[in-house]
Amino acid sequence: MLLDSYLPILVLIAIAVAFAIGSVVFSRLVGQKKPTAVKLAPYECGMPLVGTARERVSVKFYLVAVTFIVFDIEVAFLYPWAVVFKQLGLYGALAMGFFLFVLIIGFVYEWKKGALEWE
Repeated sequence: MLLDSYLPILVLIAIAVAFAIGSVVFSRLVGQKKPTAVKLAPYECGMPLVGTARERVSVKFYLVAVTFIVFDIEVAFLYPWAVVFKQLGLYGALAMGFFLFVLIIGFVYEWKKGALEWE
């Protein structure tokens, strides 16, 4: 039966969710509640805070993030596709061609915006 093959996965997911919720609830019930100014302050990698959280961020930051996503997604999808390339046939080649076309458009957009220039 189909449910028998998915039962171990469902049990594992249930245990993981129960452990996560149980850990949070247990620490909330048992943990000490002694807030101080240092404990309530935001933590930025051990560096003192610079400015406020409302400051505007440069567009370059977002372009770098988009660059990471473009290359990360490309690698994540190209490896499994390359493994089963011969079984996919023409449809698989066309689908990956379209995917790479969209990624290339994103790459060209970032190139034109100057996201790949180091200043």
